[in-house]
Amino acid sequence: MTMRTFALWAAMVLAFGVASTAAARDQIRIVGSSTVFPFSTTVAERFGRTTLFKTPVVESTGSGGGLKLFCQGLGVQTPDVTNASRRIKSSEVELCERNGVSAIIEVQIGFDGIVLANSKRADRIRLTQGQIFLALAKEVPVDGRLVDNPYLKWNEIDPSLPDVRIEVLGPPPTSGTRDAFVEVAMEGGAKQFPMLQALRKQDKDAFKRIAHSIREDGAYIDAGENDNLIIQKLEANPRAVGIFGFSFLDQNTDKIQGTIVDGAEPTFENIAEGRYAISRSLYLYVKKAHVGQIPGLEEFVAEFTSDQASGEEGYLTDRGLIPLSEVDRASVRESSAQLVPLEL
Repeated sequence: MTMRTFALWAAMVLAFGVASTAAARDQIRIVGSSTVFPFSTTVAERFGRTTLFKTPVVESTGSGGGLKLFCQGLGVQTPDVTNASRRIKSSEVELCERNGVSAIIEVQIGFDGIVLANSKRADRIRLTQGQIFLALAKEVPVDGRLVDNPYLKWNEIDPSLPDVRIEVLGPPPTSGTRDAFVEVAMEGGAKQFPMLQALRKQDKDAFKRIAHSIREDGAYIDAGENDNLIIQKLEANPRAVGIFGFSFLDQNTDKIQGTIVDGAEPTFENIAEGRYAISRSLYLYVKKAHVGQIPGLEEFVAEFTSDQASGEEGYLTDRGLIPLSEVDRASVRESSAQLVPLEL
């Protein structure tokens, strides 16, 4: 083989390899939060119908699982976008950077409430964050000291609560819903006890460890990432309580009812106006390096952040998304359009 022939052969192989890589994926791949999944799926389906781009593939892996996949590296074998029902952690940013994912675009899409709910065949429950902590924490304060959670029934925590066994179906440790639940509801409940308030001032790590530790004696049941499965189980067992995002309550009000927490019902208006205590922000994270490489990625983000999608009258509000303020939406839309990388 002459040098000229070899050069032509090498160029053909290289061109074929590049073409094969480009052809390997001509649609966006999205992973992540089960809470954000229905929103991303709705936008993806509309995007596929109304543009020349293919409908993005959306997988529900949980926030933690999605970020782990997202941070594996760059290239068509890795996701372009991950959904998250909590903000990315510094440790996850570091993992991304170690694997070459150095420019991440953060897109806040709105808010969601984390609700406790039960079957409509049972009475509606009223709880405080303190009672939620006492029901689900691994260790609780009793007579001035921390002990393994002794409460088996709700009325053992407070006589006004139902005389039924504590059975709470909730998300697994990989779920952003669980992360947000322990950070907002469990920590909020722990702060209501003077003993734990004092511990928080003395040793924040010890306080957080207690506030974030869910009991493992069967009262809390890991129901996986499928929130629809939790709703089916609540229908089958009126004594049980479930934990999931507001959108799943909003879509199933014929079957289940939201628990009133600290006097506020989990409604769209209460969450939007800050009256409902257990709420969190929802996000998309996008690889800047994939913009221009994966067809439609920039346009998909533009659709997601448009007023017609995530605005006050947008089609995602029909699915239960609580929109950002007009000013915040404009800011997010501008920064994502300019592909401004995240800085923690």
